[in-house]
Amino acid sequence: MGSDATTGIKPASKMKKMGKIILKSLAVLVIAVVVFIAIVFIVNKVSSKSEKGKIQAYGQLVPVDGKQMNVLIQGEGDETIVLLPGYGTAAPALDFKPLIDELSPFYKVVAIEPFGYGLSDGTTKERTTENIVSEIHEALQSLQIDRYILMGHSIAGIYGIDYVNKYPNEVSAFAGIDSSVPTQGGMDAELPIGTFKLLKQSGFGRLMLKFGEDPYAGLPFDEETKEQMRLLSLKNMYESTTLNEMEHIYSNFVAARGLTFPKELPLVFFIQANNTGVEGWIPLHEEQVKESVHGKLMTFEGGHYLHHTRSKEIVENFRAFMDVTK
Repeated sequence: MGSDATTGIKPASKMKKMGKIILKSLAVLVIAVVVFIAIVFIVNKVSSKSEKGKIQAYGQLVPVDGKQMNVLIQGEGDETIVLLPGYGTAAPALDFKPLIDELSPFYKVVAIEPFGYGLSDGTTKERTTENIVSEIHEALQSLQIDRYILMGHSIAGIYGIDYVNKYPNEVSAFAGIDSSVPTQGGMDAELPIGTFKLLKQSGFGRLMLKFGEDPYAGLPFDEETKEQMRLLSLKNMYESTTLNEMEHIYSNFVAARGLTFPKELPLVFFIQANNTGVEGWIPLHEEQVKESVHGKLMTFEGGHYLHHTRSKEIVENFRAFMDVTK
């Protein structure tokens, strides 16, 4: 009574045997997961060390706040354009290459790599707009550059509006490339900074980058430049300096809400025609230029990184705009 007539095994014994099999399977699964995590961690450490020797120097290092900031200078024009990158651009001077190549026949172009970007040092100083702007200015002072046009992408619209108000006698014009606006929505979203730190430390950030889409596919970069940008993306991804900047994004936007571009400052925006991510993208920029004596807004078909695909048109229109303001 109470036994399995076919096998002669009591049901309790059969359940116990199945329980052991399940536990063994779970143990094997846990071990496999732990081994996989360990492999990802070790591969990341080894790869990071070997990749350091493959990163090629470009530009020049200038002293800023006791550290070194990397700056690339190209062209010998009478007027100087200072380029500022968007948030998280791994290697700004390389990322801006299509734009620099179009600008440099006519201008002296200075591409700034703020702390935490490209080949520049990191820093523990808080990434407030005040500190970032001060550091960029110190870099230009180190280079004895005291009169220039400021041209910036994305979040450079926030740093730039502060910059032109702090140093009005130095900046002769501002050009925004799909640049951020202080009053745009969605900037108060809580960002998973702890998760980003874990991805960096564990090596899973590298794994995600490896199996993700090539961000430079089909763009006008040679293979060597693309490889260097890939290496610098792996090096700078989720580093403490840019994560600290991420923590300050919302407060930096809020701090800029009371600022406007000086009325007499030539102001031009090259804006994505169909930005579905930010409500009222074009009207937000129209609001910025409406009070400017020399204000203009131009839209282009393309993605947020318009300088990757529209550099020629940007430069042609920028030169025509500057000719009119003289």
